[in-house]
Amino acid sequence: MDEETKDDEISLIDLFAVLLRRKVMIIAVTLVAAIGVVIFAVISLKLPTETSPLPNNYTPEALMLINDRQSQSNGLSSMLSSSGSLGSLAGLMGLSLGSSTNSQLAVFLTGSNSMLDTVVDKFDLITRYKIDKPGKKAKSPRADSRKTLKKKLTAETDTESGVFSISFTDTDPVFAQEVVNFCVEYLERRFDEMGIDKNKIEKDNLEINIENTFKEIQRLELESRQLERSVGMGNISGNTPAISLELNRIELELDAQKQIYTQLKIQYELLKVTMASESPVFQVLEYAEVPDQKSGPSRGLLCIIVTFAAGFFSVFLAFVLNAIENIKKDPEAMAKLRLEKK
Repeated sequence: MDEETKDDEISLIDLFAVLLRRKVMIIAVTLVAAIGVVIFAVISLKLPTETSPLPNNYTPEALMLINDRQSQSNGLSSMLSSSGSLGSLAGLMGLSLGSSTNSQLAVFLTGSNSMLDTVVDKFDLITRYKIDKPGKKAKSPRADSRKTLKKKLTAETDTESGVFSISFTDTDPVFAQEVVNFCVEYLERRFDEMGIDKNKIEKDNLEINIENTFKEIQRLELESRQLERSVGMGNISGNTPAISLELNRIELELDAQKQIYTQLKIQYELLKVTMASESPVFQVLEYAEVPDQKSGPSRGLLCIIVTFAAGFFSVFLAFVLNAIENIKKDPEAMAKLRLEKK
């Protein structure tokens, strides 16, 4: 046992001996790599963005709240949950009582071809990122532009808070902010077009109906006044009962329209109260701002990694060189090598 321990100590001493013998090379390689990467980092920082091999990147971010449960679905879920038999039946039928997937839908829409193509065309990313520049072999500028945009555009959802975030990385902070805010507006418009927020659709329809009803009331009142004015001035000659019937008809229509208007206003006000007590499906919490700090690259971390990598490489190289020297000093090993060459 003591002999094995002694052999181990000798092996460790041999390893340290190799390192001491090659210490100049190890230190030199590490220092050269460290100085080289520091110079590279400083040059990349001083050069303009267009010519820098390692330019600063900026990543503005916008935050949205994606509400996954509507009031109607919540009411149905609560009623089903309160009844054990109905709740079990709903489970057997495959009806989910939990939240829907509006957050996942937002992530999916961000990566959809329709949104990617819209962003590419809006900001002319094919030209900006030189995807179709002369001499560059691109199978499809459209497909390549989508891939480039996907690498720079990030969308994710915090499952705990339901906050949906979207960000874009570019060397121009102002341009990156414009892209992010455009994506937010696009997603909000798409959610409206898809009719996910039922309360918002109902509110828009009520506003249109209220406006149309109000215009109809104004038209009937104007028509009634004109008819009464014409009768008073004697401009209309004819059957008096027919004129009275026409006035009565206008009054009846006017009363009906006023009742409709009153009912619509009541529904509208009640809906506003309901919407005030609920969160909308898509709510922008914070638009993207122009970032004043870079998101990358970390030049300090790069210098540390390269320096440590160079140190490990120089140590490995020292052992390789030592092994080669030992092989050259070993007659049997050299004889084997000569036989293999022959």
